Amino acid sequence: MSPRRSGTKPYEIVERALELSRADGCVVIADETSTANLRWAGNALTTNGVTRGRTLTVVATVDGKEGTASGVVSRAAVTADDLEPLVRAAEEAAAAAGPAEDAQPLIGDVPHSPDFTDAPAETSSAVFADFAPALGEAFARARAGGRELYGFANHELTSSYLGTSAGLRLRHDQPNGTLELNAKSHGRRRSAWAGRSTRDFKDVDPAAMDAELATRLGWARRRLDLPAGRYETLLPPTAVADLLIYQMWSSGARDAVEGRTVFSRPGGGTRVGERLSGLPLTLRSDPHEPGLGSAPFVLAHASSDASSVFDNGLPVGATDWIRDGELKHLTTTRHSAALTGLPVAPAIDNLILDGGGEKSLDDMVAGTERGLLLTCLWYIREVDPATLLLTGLTRDGVYLVENGEVVGEVNNFRFNESPVGLLGRATEAGRTEKTLPREWGDWFTRAAMPALRVPDFNMSSVSQGV
Repeated sequence: MSPRRSGTKPYEIVERALELSRADGCVVIADETSTANLRWAGNALTTNGVTRGRTLTVVATVDGKEGTASGVVSRAAVTADDLEPLVRAAEEAAAAAGPAEDAQPLIGDVPHSPDFTDAPAETSSAVFADFAPALGEAFARARAGGRELYGFANHELTSSYLGTSAGLRLRHDQPNGTLELNAKSHGRRRSAWAGRSTRDFKDVDPAAMDAELATRLGWARRRLDLPAGRYETLLPPTAVADLLIYQMWSSGARDAVEGRTVFSRPGGGTRVGERLSGLPLTLRSDPHEPGLGSAPFVLAHASSDASSVFDNGLPVGATDWIRDGELKHLTTTRHSAALTGLPVAPAIDNLILDGGGEKSLDDMVAGTERGLLLTCLWYIREVDPATLLLTGLTRDGVYLVENGEVVGEVNNFRFNESPVGLLGRATEAGRTEKTLPREWGDWFTRAAMPALRVPDFNMSSVSQGV
């Protein structure tokens, strides 16, 4: 049965699932997603496609003498005929579970979304109407310049419908676009990467990206080998985003209070109120940030240390995690806020670092006597949660800067650094700009960051990667 047939519209699916529920409480989330993509290699398009899908999540809550239990079941491609088995499966999961530690009354008294009964928003290949011809022109320029372009453009539009037995009827449409472009020299011995995040592909310029990559391939004509060590390093916005996104994912209040993270205060409590950076940096999230908008309420498909299915529909607003260098908030659910005594501060699906100057990355290069310029980071993994020490690799170009000019490409490195430590040691921040995280771009794309200058970035060993 097609999801477009009568009786299977997203809001109708939500309403019918709630009607079928026999549990004490019920939360239903219908996610309707459409995706359009382009892929290219060797200066030519190779594939393109459009897909559509539906995922339905049912949360059943069952009250008992010892507390409230919850059961969560999610399934894809759900139609009207699949509803009752799905609802019953969630109820059976709740009945078999013990009391949920994060149990709270379901959220109520939130105004309904006026478009709750409207059809889902959809993307299509039309989103590339202006981008595709510009990409073709970039292919021609690259071919003439002896470069090969490889890459992927993806646009996704998800309409999420949230309904609960407490009366919530909310909806959010989330566009999400990413563009990754990789240029290789003739013979493919040199490589450079650039990425962009976009809501609609109207603000990305393939020609400008190709020109940027051509410059970097030119820098790589001279190859220099450097040993491991600590170097003054310019981290571009994409690298800063990857590090601070991981920091945000590691900023749960409960873990901090229990002494398990870098945000734990020695002797007990958290480091909220402590200064983390000598620069006047503000790390914040805002669901209404222009160009980076995200859901203005909690959409939790499962419970974890950072989210709770009982908080579904909880309104979220602008939050400063760090303000003028001082730690202000750690992420909390209603449950963990009550445990820790900290304010309720749910995670928000964007991240912005403000407080730098107006210098571009090129300006910061021009002000560098000797140091390294990175392109991006890769394969980031946690080494020590107590300090948030991370390790990872540089990729697609590390360049040596001397007397304000890039003089050549150097070998790649493995690094060992803590983003909290980097914020404390950074001596300069540039202009904040939208960026695409290279490592976490499959999970988190809405970020705006400045470049950072770190005087002693730890390149712990040489890497043979490219």
